[in-house]
Amino acid sequence: MRIAIGSDDIGLPLKDVLAGYLAELGIEYVDFGARDAEPVDYPDVAKVVAREVRDGRFERGLLVCGTGLGMAITANKVRGIRAATVHDAYSAERARKSNDAQIITMGSRVIGPESAKTVLKAWLDSEIQGGGSTRKVAKISELEAAEIETAEGASTPPSEEVERVASQR
Repeated sequence: MRIAIGSDDIGLPLKDVLAGYLAELGIEYVDFGARDAEPVDYPDVAKVVAREVRDGRFERGLLVCGTGLGMAITANKVRGIRAATVHDAYSAERARKSNDAQIITMGSRVIGPESAKTVLKAWLDSEIQGGGSTRKVAKISELEAAEIETAEGASTPPSEEVERVASQR
């Protein structure tokens, strides 16, 4: 497995710990993030890592900033990416098993190094479980495609679900 990793300057210390942990596990990674305390904007790093994963050069991605939230929001703007902010092992496992998250994000101001290792390991050891999860992930992809079409000027008629909900009011 190859992992693209990155952080802004705030997430750098935790990213370095997690990079060391990946090395201990024998997992290949490439670091696209901050290398020192010089300020780095998290959207610049998240965009690169998300595109590397989307384009298939890496199977997964790991991003770290202060909270993990900005990295996730940015990575999720890249078509085809599902990024989840995780700070506990169960959420990390479910992000992969239920949502097929190719990228996880963590916050260096939210989680400590040892807990972050546990979270990372839970995610690395998990795979999409199939069944109903596959159907739900497909619906996420369909929504993404429809939103892109709408943004490009195509109008989308209300779905049956919207019509059903609206008629209940």
